Amino acid sequence: MNPKAPRWAWVVATGLGSGCLHPAPGTWGSLAGMAAWCLLSLLLASPFSAWVLVHRTDPGLAARIYGAEALFLLAPLAMTWLAVRAADLVVRETGEKDPGCIVADEWAGMWITLWPMRWEIAQNLHRLAAPGWWRWLPMLLVPFLVFRLLDIWKPWPVRQIQALPGGSGVVADDVVAGLYGIPIVVLAAPLVLHALAGYLR
Repeated sequence: MNPKAPRWAWVVATGLGSGCLHPAPGTWGSLAGMAAWCLLSLLLASPFSAWVLVHRTDPGLAARIYGAEALFLLAPLAMTWLAVRAADLVVRETGEKDPGCIVADEWAGMWITLWPMRWEIAQNLHRLAAPGWWRWLPMLLVPFLVFRLLDIWKPWPVRQIQALPGGSGVVADDVVAGLYGIPIVVLAAPLVLHALAGYLR
C-alpha cells in the first residue's frame, strides 16, 4: 500500500485546489500561480515601491532594495522547493508518474517567468482596479502566455528532464520552461508595453 500524503502536500501540489479544475488544469494552475504572485506583490512589494518613491534620499535605501530583491529571488526558489516536496509525496500516494491535478510545478514555473516583471507588477498592480484596467493586462499576459507556450511546447531539454524520478521530474520541466521564459519576457514585455504606451496614460 502506497504511503498517504499529508493534507498540506495535497494543498500545495494542487495549487490550493486549482489543479482540480477542468478542462486544462495546467492553465488553471498557471492562472492561480499568477494570482498568488500578484497577491504576494500586493502585500509586500507594492508598499515597498510606494515607500521608495517617497524616500529616495534615505541612506538605507540601497540595503532595503537589496533586501527586496532577495525576497523576490527567494519566492520562486521556495516555491520550487515546496513544489518538489509536495509533488513527491502525492506521486508516491497515487503511484502515477505525473498526476494531472499537480500544478505546483506550474506555480513554480510561472513565478520564475514573472520574475523579470517583478517591479512593473509591484508598481502598477493597483491600476488593475482602476478605470481602463484592461490596458495594463499585458504586464501579466505576456509572462503568462510565454510560460504556457513553453510548458506545452516543451523545447529541449524540458521534455527530457521529465524523466527525473518523483517530484523532481514533475517540477523540473516547468522550472526549465520558466527559466527559458525569462529572456523572452525581458525582450517581449517592454516592446508590448511600449507599443501600448499611448493607451497606458
